[in-house]
Amino acid sequence: MKAVILVGGEGTRLQPLTCNTPKAIVPILNRPFLEHLLLYLKKHGIDDVILAMGYLPAPIHQCLGDGRQYGVKLTFLVEDKPLGTAGAVKNAEPYLDGQTFLVFNGDVLTEIDLTGMIEKHKAMKPRVSIALTPVENPTIYGVVETEADGRVRRFVEKPAWDKVTTNMINAGIYIIEPEVLHDIPPATRVMFEHHVFPKLLESGEFMLAYPSHAYWIDIGTPEKYLKANHDLLSRLGKDVRVERDCRIHSSAQIHGPVLIGNSCEIAADTRIIGPAVLGPHCQVGQGVIIERAVVWASSQVAERSVLRDCVVGAATCVERDCQILENCVLGDRVTVENGSTLTPGARIMPGSRVKLDKPGG
Repeated sequence: MKAVILVGGEGTRLQPLTCNTPKAIVPILNRPFLEHLLLYLKKHGIDDVILAMGYLPAPIHQCLGDGRQYGVKLTFLVEDKPLGTAGAVKNAEPYLDGQTFLVFNGDVLTEIDLTGMIEKHKAMKPRVSIALTPVENPTIYGVVETEADGRVRRFVEKPAWDKVTTNMINAGIYIIEPEVLHDIPPATRVMFEHHVFPKLLESGEFMLAYPSHAYWIDIGTPEKYLKANHDLLSRLGKDVRVERDCRIHSSAQIHGPVLIGNSCEIAADTRIIGPAVLGPHCQVGQGVIIERAVVWASSQVAERSVLRDCVVGAATCVERDCQILENCVLGDRVTVENGSTLTPGARIMPGSRVKLDKPGG
């Protein structure tokens, strides 16, 4: 079975991290996000993957190559204009060989049992199978109501709390029969969620739900991106993983789970408190505190600065005595000048120079 991964979006919810880096290859535990997804598909026997791309396709192609290093074959399709979820798959139709195929939203990290989902699809023979996952707040998602036998009853977009009948939402994973694509016009923006699936239900087609309580997260916001890193790190227990060619002063205190990338330098009296990630080639000065943060490659954190529950983009420089606090997100090549404190939730665009002389300034 072939898979189409939808990676054409601009990742606006994840800015400033996606201003220069496509969401598909933002680092999760120092590996491109799509690497995790491709290895997951390979684990479930899916090794022929089509990437439906739009925004910044060249870095994705350069990063992943032909897929051989992950044990998969990759086909790259670039849209001239945004086509939506269904339009992008229609664009890939000539490469699907008229066979049943899988569609995967390109911002989902999950452990849903694809093998079980495929087996159920083959046994029940619906036109479409949709993976469902539970969420705490279904009012911000499209929920999927089902019958007792697993058939999809209807889709409800962002219901008010008094209209909520289920907390199961569309998980962004579909198994689709090829004839579903026949009525989708080519080179046209069409959405599965808003156009194709509701129309199939209206016409009486059998659509099957595959509910799962396995791990699932949409990494499309900075908060969820940070949480995804923390979640995967938590599986290390209290381990500290140090990759090659690092120099760590003997007085540094590192409390796992922590991942330290290649060729990092960590000075005296530093404290790194997990879950935390340092990308390769980072430099951390004396007396720095890094707690529950993700720092991308080639960034520098100077003496006595504090990073807590934040994300720092690549090649960024945090100068001395700074505080980068909860939910702050710094893009690439940012400079935070000596003594600055960024208020929680700050978003700093790539290339910016920031000077804040007092908290909240």
